[in-house]
Amino acid sequence: MDAAHAPASAPAPAQPTATSHRAGPDLPDAPGRKPAGHPLAGVLIMAGSGLSNQTGAAIGSLAFPVLGASGVVAVRQYVAAIVLLAVGRPRLRSFTKQQWWPVLLLALVFGAMNLSLYSAIDRIGLGLAVTLEFLGPLTIALSASHRRTDACCALVALAGVVTLMRPQPSTDYLGLGLGLLAAACWASYILLNRTVGRRVPGAQGSAAAAAVSAVLFLPVGIAIAVQHPPTPGAAGYAIAAGVLSSAVPYLADLFTLRRVPAQTFGLFMSVNPVLAAVVGWVLLGQGLGWTEWASIGAIVAANALSILTSRA
Repeated sequence: MDAAHAPASAPAPAQPTATSHRAGPDLPDAPGRKPAGHPLAGVLIMAGSGLSNQTGAAIGSLAFPVLGASGVVAVRQYVAAIVLLAVGRPRLRSFTKQQWWPVLLLALVFGAMNLSLYSAIDRIGLGLAVTLEFLGPLTIALSASHRRTDACCALVALAGVVTLMRPQPSTDYLGLGLGLLAAACWASYILLNRTVGRRVPGAQGSAAAAAVSAVLFLPVGIAIAVQHPPTPGAAGYAIAAGVLSSAVPYLADLFTLRRVPAQTFGLFMSVNPVLAAVVGWVLLGQGLGWTEWASIGAIVAANALSILTSRA
């Protein structure tokens, strides 16, 4: 998805914020640090970043019939690695053992997260898959607090999940399970990113993790290219997914996080499930019923309320 965020070197804030894409550390702002520049520019870029991320996922799904979810994810990992290596410029030979192990774990989680998300998109659609994945950062945010408000938010989000996963004749339980797996991977990704951010300077750790993940997906890409040679259209869709869901959001966030507070960033990112549902409907014709929309609204509202009522 997909995360791309500014380098993390400061301790995590008390209220973790949900994030939209997966390619870098998730800490958007160090405590006490005032964002620079005009906030309106940051908000506009956040809107474009979120739309780019979800549009990229939708376009990538158009290549599923030829490349499969794993092939699209492989291409996305390659694009993410190229972008992050160019930005982070990791000095791999200087990494110590204590720096390498969380980087390697992050690489595994990074690949598993995007693979499970795209596999879920293939089965249950973009809107529901992204909504379920969003439970990862939301769970971390709510579990870090002992406020009654957050407990109520957790119950609201849980009600939304139960509604989404209610048994029906057409329910795709494997797809729902893959969405929940993506959520668990995203939560692990956030925690590992914090460890990497403390142990490796700048964006070097995330760049190294993206590079390792891309190497791990090389056999997948080669096997798919040999067994099912991609058409120009499918290859173009996969590359577009990598650019729109990895490169554009990462660079946009580097710009945005210097202009808006972490709380505002997290609040805006909570809209991503809604963006995913709208993009899935417009570009892929994946319509949702009123119960699905209500569930998405409940999960988004839980995150927004938690952030709005948190102590800065």
